[in-house]
Amino acid sequence: MTAASANCVRHIIGTNKRGEEVVLAWQFAGESSGKLPQWRCLILANVKNARARKGRWHEGGSHRSAQTCVSEIDLDINIHVRKRR
Repeated sequence: MTAASANCVRHIIGTNKRGEEVVLAWQFAGESSGKLPQWRCLILANVKNARARKGRWHEGGSHRSAQTCVSEIDLDINIHVRKRR
């Protein structure tokens, strides 16, 4: 995935069960094989040409189920959501 092909906002960063660095991101625009917006689990080694974007923050649309993308969390900007469970 390239920055030119998808617009994503990272929500949780860490590693998966295989030890790969991953990010759980909310994709709100750009190229996708499915309907947008939606959650994406991205392996950071596969992300190319990522860059910061200008504009408003995009929050994910649903926090009803626990995420399984990131097993060891380094950063979670949704900490307020986890505390409600």
